[in-house]
Amino acid sequence: MTGLTERPLLFLDVDGPLLPFGEDPQRTSRVTAPDSHMARLTFGVGRRLAALPCELVWATTWEDEANVEIAPRIGLSRLPVVSWPEPTRHHEREDQWFGLCWKTRTLVNWAGGRPFAWVDDEITDADREWVSAHHSGRALLHHVESYRGLADEDFAVLDQWLRTL
Repeated sequence: MTGLTERPLLFLDVDGPLLPFGEDPQRTSRVTAPDSHMARLTFGVGRRLAALPCELVWATTWEDEANVEIAPRIGLSRLPVVSWPEPTRHHEREDQWFGLCWKTRTLVNWAGGRPFAWVDDEITDADREWVSAHHSGRALLHHVESYRGLADEDFAVLDQWLRTL
């Protein structure tokens, strides 16, 4: 039985939302050692994500590496992973023209009409408009500031939206 019994999806990006790039958006980026970058992961964020009324899904270029490197460090078990298809030239040009994030089409297809929330630092109004026009279910595209990552206010927005479904 599908439809009403399926929990909404929450597509998770890693770089930015879960692994912030730093505190100051005005600072020029520096190359840091991988271990110091990984130290920015917060164990409690996994518990908070798991408590949301949804099915968590990795939507990151980390792909299955997120289950190996990220999930244990933030307190999550293994999650489903979105696999990214090779872009077609037609879609690449169209997406650039409309200002879409390269993930948008794939996530809508992956959701298959199910309600979903998506947290990412690359989401724009163009993505919101495209999803609204091409996705039959409800969707929340929530932009997270890459320099700070998921914060209390982001969790409040996600929790409220997911509970209204």
